[in-house]
Amino acid sequence: MKPVFNLGAVLIATISLVGCQGSMNTRAASSLPDTVEVDSIAGLSDLKSEDTVKNQKGYLTERWRNPVQIPVDTLNPISKDSLDRFVRTERRRVRDSVRQELNKLPKHVYFTFDDGPLIGSSAIDSISKAKHIKISTFLVGRHANMSKRLKRDLQRYKDNALVECYNHSYTHAGNRFTTFYSNPVSAYEDFEKNEVDLELKHKIVRLPGRNIWIYDDVRRIDLKSGASTADMLYTNGYKIYGWDVEWRIHGASGMPVQPVNEIYTRIRNYMDNKSSMEPNNVVLLMHDDMFQSKKGQQLLSSLIDTIQTTTDYKFEFIRDYPFRY
Repeated sequence: MKPVFNLGAVLIATISLVGCQGSMNTRAASSLPDTVEVDSIAGLSDLKSEDTVKNQKGYLTERWRNPVQIPVDTLNPISKDSLDRFVRTERRRVRDSVRQELNKLPKHVYFTFDDGPLIGSSAIDSISKAKHIKISTFLVGRHANMSKRLKRDLQRYKDNALVECYNHSYTHAGNRFTTFYSNPVSAYEDFEKNEVDLELKHKIVRLPGRNIWIYDDVRRIDLKSGASTADMLYTNGYKIYGWDVEWRIHGASGMPVQPVNEIYTRIRNYMDNKSSMEPNNVVLLMHDDMFQSKKGQQLLSSLIDTIQTTTDYKFEFIRDYPFRY
């Protein structure tokens, strides 16, 4: 039975979801509805098929992000304990219902490789062709100009229809990230130089040393020292993407740190729990030089094979992020 509230002057109390890493999806205030239903899952039971979901694009994602929006009577308020209990119960009910519907839909995986071209890029290119999967590479101009071999590897990426090339800055901040971002104008110019030098087609960026997201109605900043540069890029037409799961690189050997099954399990957990930046979308961060050895290449192939056994998982380009339902 729907809870009853005596409505006088109405205040909308919005309960927002916080991601698994403790960061909030901050959305433009103008995108919030002017009025809301107390029955916050109204209409979900009518979603009988994928076609119906497509006709209400973004509805499930919106309900997942903001599961409870409750009109509260400020003249005749109910007790805080009663409201808190209702919020917890209603939030759980909404999330369970939305999760069931999202689980019926495709899941989207984004393989992203940073810092190329480097030794390992040619193997990544070959594996993408052999496995026929889409990959996204975030490139560093200075690396491309280090040798003729790396220039050839860059061209291989560009000639491969299964690879898309994006912007990871020209200098990679010289690996002095705080100093680099302390001057947002020069940092912005570094990304501009990279776009021109590598003839990049897409205005999509990943900031070196920062897991920052700014796109559409989302803005999430991990470290404030990169925020001004990211905002400047976004204002000038770029989208900035971070990552959900990182396959870490061993500093000395260059090899992947975690075993394949751990990375696959993390991807599955993010999908199942809907705890990635966008539900049903998981971005995996890797680095080109992790796959310079035969062992590293075997691990990458094994991860792809494992994911491909999950029939509702699809490999996507980051330019198509996010798929919303």
